[in-house]
Amino acid sequence: MDTSIVLINAKIYEENQIIPDGFIKIKGMEIKETGWMSKYKADDQSNVIDLQGQVVIPGMIDIHIHGTAGADVMDGEIASLETMVKALPQEGTTAFLATTMTQSDENISKALKNTANFIKNYQKPGQSEILGVHLEGPFVNPSMAGAQPVEYIISPEIPLFEKWQKLAERSIKLVTMAPEQKGGLELIRYLKQNGVVISIGHSDAKFTDVKKGIEAGVTQVTHLFNQMKGLHHREPGVVGAALLLEELYAELIVDGIHVCPEMIQLAYRNKNSEKLILITDSMRAKCLKNGEYDLGGQLVSVKDGMAVLENGALAGSVLKLNDAMKNMLNYCDGCNLADVIKMTSTNPAKQLNISDRKGSIRVGKDADLVVLNSEYDVLMTFCRGVLSYQKKGAF
Repeated sequence: MDTSIVLINAKIYEENQIIPDGFIKIKGMEIKETGWMSKYKADDQSNVIDLQGQVVIPGMIDIHIHGTAGADVMDGEIASLETMVKALPQEGTTAFLATTMTQSDENISKALKNTANFIKNYQKPGQSEILGVHLEGPFVNPSMAGAQPVEYIISPEIPLFEKWQKLAERSIKLVTMAPEQKGGLELIRYLKQNGVVISIGHSDAKFTDVKKGIEAGVTQVTHLFNQMKGLHHREPGVVGAALLLEELYAELIVDGIHVCPEMIQLAYRNKNSEKLILITDSMRAKCLKNGEYDLGGQLVSVKDGMAVLENGALAGSVLKLNDAMKNMLNYCDGCNLADVIKMTSTNPAKQLNISDRKGSIRVGKDADLVVLNSEYDVLMTFCRGVLSYQKKGAF
């Protein structure tokens, strides 16, 4: 018989309420029971962990992450994904989309096959779960390439995407693309029909282009403000559309580098916690020292939290998702932990259509749980019912 794990004396951010003094019972991979400590009945079969009043939130979901701890999705190696799934619980990330980047057909194909193989044969509880693939590029606008290598950018092609989706064993869940490119709207319609989330990114789209994209099936923008047509008083662009149109979710890199705190506040006031999704867009240098690293065959220099290409363009981040959460709370007046939970868990789960098992704390859902202290540091992380990370000296 499986031993249950019970977390007691915790402040629990449940799906529809906050329990100031409660317990959570985990059985197998699921949340079996939650409630107030006054209703808790101890038993001899359970492993009890006293959280001494610390906070429990749902596991965080990073829908845009390229790498961490020396590993990158584009390595196309099982060992790299193993590194990622073991490292991410340290920052409270219990699930993520393995994110590719603009590269050759050969390299993208290799990364997709590798990720599908990992999901099928190597995935297990106790590690951050790969939910599928976020295909970032190559169907983007060369004028907004950023860290996407221009030489591999191509026009949207349905047959090529079909080939990649087959190699990925249907694990591509989200595509970042530019709707204004030739063939863009046709691919968007195809993706929508096939249940793939479409996000506008690395795009020079005008407001009218974005509206057409939404009509075709777009529901999101990728890393808001970064590598997209900005706000102008005679042309709202992608940024104006994202801030104005309620249909769109917006990813946001809250490291204080990609977007300044004032613009993050502007986004929060316009989109609020219902429509923002915090992401890291992190690369392999996360958790490592300052130095030079590779990103899709390009040299990246990392110094004091900033990753840049040789031409000075930002090249992803070294941001941890729990730090994004802390920054959001610091930058935005009126933003509280319940709001941040929506942006790190609830909203990404909704976008990926997995709210039945992830994105909140509720009986019957996956036991993806993060224990935080009053400074919002991660003390413990459970990935599908298994303790995956515990900070030294905690409990």
